[in-house]
Amino acid sequence: MTQQEHRITGATKAGVGHDSAGLRERILVAAIDLLAREGAEALTTRAVAAIAGIQAPTLYRLFSNKSGLMDAVAEHGFLTYLQTKQVRVSGRDPVENLRAGWDLHIDFGLSNPALFALMSGTLRSGVPSPAAAAGVQHLKRQINALALAGRLRISEQRAVDLISAAGRGMVLTLLEMPEDRRDPELSDIAREAVISAIVTELPTAKASGLSEVSITLRALLPEAQLLTPGERVLLMEWLDRFAISPERRERMT
Repeated sequence: MTQQEHRITGATKAGVGHDSAGLRERILVAAIDLLAREGAEALTTRAVAAIAGIQAPTLYRLFSNKSGLMDAVAEHGFLTYLQTKQVRVSGRDPVENLRAGWDLHIDFGLSNPALFALMSGTLRSGVPSPAAAAGVQHLKRQINALALAGRLRISEQRAVDLISAAGRGMVLTLLEMPEDRRDPELSDIAREAVISAIVTELPTAKASGLSEVSITLRALLPEAQLLTPGERVLLMEWLDRFAISPERRERMT
């Protein structure tokens, strides 16, 4: 578990006693309920404090400011959602993990539009929440697992950017549709199109493409302990160049 995930799963409560932890939970539940019922404009520290039955200074002592409260609301809401889904994807095929992660992302966005907007930065001048940042780190690990398995046809960062953009766009597109007119297969079609764009049919050990082999080797590079830091950086730069597909290389020249 990363430092960021430790923080999301409880390290934010460091220095807070048991009574304060219970109070913190009560405030977050009140804020999430207010956000779901009345939208982002109603999510003020004064309104949340009133619903939770506390004074504003108590809220500020626990969350510092409104921005801290909003971050905590996003984290708490997303973790609560994950717990209801009982997510267990480790140990499966990395492509199936990616599919499960996509479906989870779409389902969360459609089930919790206000929380999704809060996490993605739509409500905060484009600044994603720490919960969203942790989600990106999880996606990076999924993509790295694909690279290590020899199944990635584009660079890891490009794959992360593509999936992030496509997933967020799909949620926003579906949310703009009247609920009774949403096409349930639209997300599946987009998911498979994205997977087809980034995943090879066979492990690259059986493939001849230089770009795919370079992507796999780059993923393994942290294990190259015989290299000096400078050599590792230089080799990483070379592999990044080799990882560019022939078609993209032609467009760049």
